[in-house]
Amino acid sequence: MADALTPNGKPNEPHLNRRRRIYRWFDVRIGVGSLMHEALDEPIPGGARWAYVFGSVLLFLFISQTITGIFLALYYAPTADHAHTTLAYIVKEVTGGSFLRSLHAYGSSAVVIVMLLHLTQTFLYGAYKGRREVLWISGCALLGLMLAMAFTGYLLPWDQKAYFATTVGTNMASEVPLIGSTLKRLMRGGNEMGTLTLSRFFVGHVFLLPGAILGLIAAHVFLFRKAGAAGPPSEDPINPKLPTERFYPRQVLMDTVVALLMICVLGLFSYFSPTELGPKANPADTQYVPRPEWFYLPVFQWLKYFKGSLSIVGIVVIPTLTAILVVGLPFFDRRLERRPWRRPIAVGIYLAIMATLITFGWLSRHEDQLDPAIAKQVAKQNEETERFMREPFEPEAAASSLSAPNVSVLDPAAVAGKKIYDGESCDACHGENGVGTNAGPKLAGATAQKSAEELTKLLRHPTPKMIEGEMKPVEIPDEDLKALVAYLKSLK
Repeated sequence: MADALTPNGKPNEPHLNRRRRIYRWFDVRIGVGSLMHEALDEPIPGGARWAYVFGSVLLFLFISQTITGIFLALYYAPTADHAHTTLAYIVKEVTGGSFLRSLHAYGSSAVVIVMLLHLTQTFLYGAYKGRREVLWISGCALLGLMLAMAFTGYLLPWDQKAYFATTVGTNMASEVPLIGSTLKRLMRGGNEMGTLTLSRFFVGHVFLLPGAILGLIAAHVFLFRKAGAAGPPSEDPINPKLPTERFYPRQVLMDTVVALLMICVLGLFSYFSPTELGPKANPADTQYVPRPEWFYLPVFQWLKYFKGSLSIVGIVVIPTLTAILVVGLPFFDRRLERRPWRRPIAVGIYLAIMATLITFGWLSRHEDQLDPAIAKQVAKQNEETERFMREPFEPEAAASSLSAPNVSVLDPAAVAGKKIYDGESCDACHGENGVGTNAGPKLAGATAQKSAEELTKLLRHPTPKMIEGEMKPVEIPDEDLKALVAYLKSLK
């Protein structure tokens, strides 16, 4: 019995001593103790509350979106001729692929919903007051970046809905004064939607925006800890007087419970109502009725009231003024009073804005249902989507870009011309590697039969028949045109 005790009479538990030594080893080198203290010992005036869970749930959703996005990217190819096929392969062939894609799609909506709930809670609690201006601004910037993430991700399936809805969205950018046309070309990678558009949206969605969001999340958390938790609305935002409670364990438990409930809800939606993929984008389909995702429907409806010369008011002027009002709220509302019932004007304006957004979203759906032509076309589009989902997966025929030596590696001019072909979005009408689409004739084979001089003349001065098919003169430098002709000549 004596062997089980240490000299001071306490139980001899070497595994506990080992854990302490390991913990101390890491603590001395990287400060585990101080990190845990910073993460878990944050004082919360008035104690833990369910109203404070939204920030942590948003962080959880961002991590979930990152993980599901990484797995989707393992199969996805961001080109106009392969994007839809690779996503169809994920949905129809990959084990759990449809569930994974649905988790990612529904997660995008969940992010917007939780962001709005977080914004509402922060506003109603007056948690932007008391030296929290920069914290509020960083939160507004995060909301904008999250909406941009949803917008850039919407195009990636390259189905009918994604293509035409993004076409409308990028066309709106052209209404911005002075820089509109440049902004539109920057987003599309040319005048038309094509492979370069997909590549740019993919880079933004997968690399640029997540990096910016991660940086802003770090800044937001730092600013939150710097300012401290504001506490309930009755509390002084600068010098809280209520007794405090540490973030761990009760608030951590509340955050975890809501995060687990969120993943369960997303999982149930993904399993019982998986996100559908429509037929591949067809730029020549003039009958398609594009509609944005639900969180952009209020904006879509709003713009119906600003047409022609008034479009700039609806697209630029009023949204800019609204953004300034929202972002600058802490500077306009400088009173320390936080209780919502003592701020009837501010709360009334906020609720009116939210009610307007909800009404516009409902009106957009309701008007579609009341218009027989639109309702019929939307029903037809839904049927086509359901039919496509029922069809078995069909691999693409070996694409010329993968099988035939269309671009001779021995001809640098043809290689440069391929980049120009993609850069000018020629593939939007003539297809990847000139295979042709419903919007434009096949170039592969036909261009090889013409001389370089003939092709140059046709590109600079299209024939009346070509102009009738919406072919515009190619206005690029002579050296670039020479490379483009070399590429067209290489198409077999």
